[in-house]
Amino acid sequence: MTGNPDTLAAVKHYYGEVLQSSSDLQTSACCLADAMPAHLIPLLKDIHPEIKDRFYGCGSPIPPAIEGATVLDLGCGTGRDVYLLSRLVGPTGRVIGLDMTEAQLAVGRRHQAWHAERYGHDNVDFRHGYIEDLASAGIADASIDVVISNCVLNLSPDKPALFRELMRVLKPGGELYFSDVFADRRIPEALSNDPLLRGECLGGALYEEDFRRLMADVGCRDSRIVSRSPLAIHNPDIERQIGFVNFTSVTVRAFKLALEDRCEDFGQVATYLGTLPEAPHRFLLDDHHLLETGRPLRVCGNTADMLSQTRYAPHIQLIGDKTRHFGLFDCVSPGAGGPTDTAAACC
Repeated sequence: MTGNPDTLAAVKHYYGEVLQSSSDLQTSACCLADAMPAHLIPLLKDIHPEIKDRFYGCGSPIPPAIEGATVLDLGCGTGRDVYLLSRLVGPTGRVIGLDMTEAQLAVGRRHQAWHAERYGHDNVDFRHGYIEDLASAGIADASIDVVISNCVLNLSPDKPALFRELMRVLKPGGELYFSDVFADRRIPEALSNDPLLRGECLGGALYEEDFRRLMADVGCRDSRIVSRSPLAIHNPDIERQIGFVNFTSVTVRAFKLALEDRCEDFGQVATYLGTLPEAPHRFLLDDHHLLETGRPLRVCGNTADMLSQTRYAPHIQLIGDKTRHFGLFDCVSPGAGGPTDTAAACC
């Protein structure tokens, strides 16, 4: 175990004993119910009611094209997303749910046979452990196709160790896809150490620029924002306490690839083939790459690699390679000042 033991103990207490259902939450930071993609909603009917009632999350970070994949759900809680993933990866896939709170895991395990009977397969493995030390939970190097997390990474008291572990366990070309709470500035220590704000996913929220730097330190130089949602604070005392800090629920996608730290132009063009069952008309890579079926799109070298060197490759036609370089790609990230702005790490 790494990080501050007092912080971890406070989080355990909050999720294991204080919260008995999602209605006990004081903000929307850990529970944005309307964030679930439409194709996943019908699957909820086959999730046990107790598990649905004790779900705390800020999105539905389940990417497409995961049939047959090995998926790791960090901070799985009682296992709502674990069981959704179990259906999606199918009998040839595998889902590992990891959580540090035994009380949460006990609920998930209690209903494992119930779900296996409905699904016709049992490919779920609940493990107790810490997200900063996946080796102690038996997660081997380069063994995971996809890592997901639903409003849990902010709870970690040792985020550098956490992101090192995530890159360690992912296979080459593997994907980190998560929803979490981010802040528009660094959280003051008094707020960061407050047990209620920690448990409500606010005290440990990462400043977005610090997240970008952490990812670069572990070798991921281009992570992408998929979507953003504003947070609602239901408790006026919390609202007064946080002051001018603004919080946002963000879904992020990152790959274990040797990417560049800027968008470079190699004259490449990508076309989505429309072959993902859950996305017949368009594939959303990030908040400024919506690939319409059959419509060619100029892409930078990093985007081309994300589409052609991952499990998405069968669904993409890519024209061009990296034999000719045309300088920086003429693109701007949302909010960046221009194509030469250093904030424009992705096109």
